[in-house]
Amino acid sequence: MDIDIGINKKDRAKIADGLSRLLADSYTLYLTTHNFHWNVTGPMFNTLHLMFEGQYNELALAVDLVAERIRALGFPAPGTYKEFQKLTSISEPEGVPSAEEMIRQLVRGQEAVVKTARSIAPVAEKVADEPTLDLLTQRMQVHEKNAWMLRSLLES
Repeated sequence: MDIDIGINKKDRAKIADGLSRLLADSYTLYLTTHNFHWNVTGPMFNTLHLMFEGQYNELALAVDLVAERIRALGFPAPGTYKEFQKLTSISEPEGVPSAEEMIRQLVRGQEAVVKTARSIAPVAEKVADEPTLDLLTQRMQVHEKNAWMLRSLLES
């Protein structure tokens, strides 16, 4: 059955493509955050272990929302490491970095997700896709706050 939600297929495809990049960035950040949760050591262990857990749990829920929005627009959501690797703007960490380097990498990851979300907004705004705009606003809010909290740990 055809989709008739007031946004033509070409525009829905553009939005879905952007959301696929957002999904890939979010999943890559989820995996990195979970990895760091497992492997963090040092004097800030407890603080970081708990903070990373909260962030990866939130991301686990968020990736589902992004994927479901892609599906609602009528397109398949990417769901493999291979697809995510092609779409993501976030580099995976090599080895086990120090706690401080983990924080730096997660700040960059959080900011990357914000930039990807922000890049989709003009397309969604042009066609009055309020559900996508709402999702993007929520995602940017969470990731900007997470980046701020992580950056705060690096200040002396």
